[in-house]
Amino acid sequence: MHQAEHARRHHTYAALDLGTNNCRLLVARPAGDGFRVIDAFSRIVRLGEGLGATGSLHVNAMRRAVDALAVCAQKMHDRRVDRARLIATEACRAADNGLLFVERVLRETGLDLEIVDRETEARLAAAGCIPLIDRHMDGVVLFDIGGGSSEVVWLDIDPADPARQPVVKGWISLPVGVVTLSERHGGVRVTRESFERMVDDVAAMLDPFEHRQAIAERVGRLHLLGTSGTVTTMAGIHLGLPRYDRRRVDGLWMRRGDVDEVLEGLLAMTYEQRVANACIGPERADLVMAGCAIFEAIRRAFPCERLRVADRGLREGLLVQMMQKDHVWRRNGAGRHP
Repeated sequence: MHQAEHARRHHTYAALDLGTNNCRLLVARPAGDGFRVIDAFSRIVRLGEGLGATGSLHVNAMRRAVDALAVCAQKMHDRRVDRARLIATEACRAADNGLLFVERVLRETGLDLEIVDRETEARLAAAGCIPLIDRHMDGVVLFDIGGGSSEVVWLDIDPADPARQPVVKGWISLPVGVVTLSERHGGVRVTRESFERMVDDVAAMLDPFEHRQAIAERVGRLHLLGTSGTVTTMAGIHLGLPRYDRRRVDGLWMRRGDVDEVLEGLLAMTYEQRVANACIGPERADLVMAGCAIFEAIRRAFPCERLRVADRGLREGLLVQMMQKDHVWRRNGAGRHP
């Protein structure tokens, strides 16, 4: 190992994801053939609130995001981060004042956000979730339900490949997420009829996916892999957790019947009951049904028997990519992490 590569093994890395709904940070150091998270931060900022109606980021939403980013900047400073990648997704992509907001963030926090395109977002989410793929299957349909967009990625495993490495065969980015869909259809009072309208809305966006038929033909040899607050919330409810516990949720397997049961329970809840549920709470109570509708449209299109739940994704993908580029692993590490 070169001296520079040896030094980078002791570097501290940071990955930040500013989405339409959340601001999330991970700080990690290389460990073995993966990494160890040493600090993390997550806050719901609703940066995209009202964006669908106005086309612009609202002054209050920008203030919430800047406040959260200032916390991230302080954490990165305190942890003496050597290398970072800080990305912004759909809200900043779509807003007419997105670039102005990025300039303001740099001025006020010192953080230089990079607005990534939808393909980059999809590939990063896939890179972060690869350790959870069942290599005995022929691949996965991975989905990442965001605040303003949702990505669906088909990762194929060639049976002739002895290493059974998953390869991205196709992807689609749906221009809808939990914030935008709930604003369009209402997220507080959700009836079965309004829920089905949301599902139909998303289903129409899936129709143009060019690989849809090829995936449908192999669906019995694939599993779903979901990374988002929606699926982790559903997993927490399925487990009956008194409070959310990442260790029990990340990597959890759910069968179709399990998902059906959780969805039925959510549809029967009032808004007040969702607020009171420890795995949902007041910050997600008006968004969770929109997320379920996006998930439902995806699983109707790709009716796999099993779902694996990931409480990981884009930030982990960023860390893996940075560490691979720096050759911090003795061999070509795939970024295994807890």
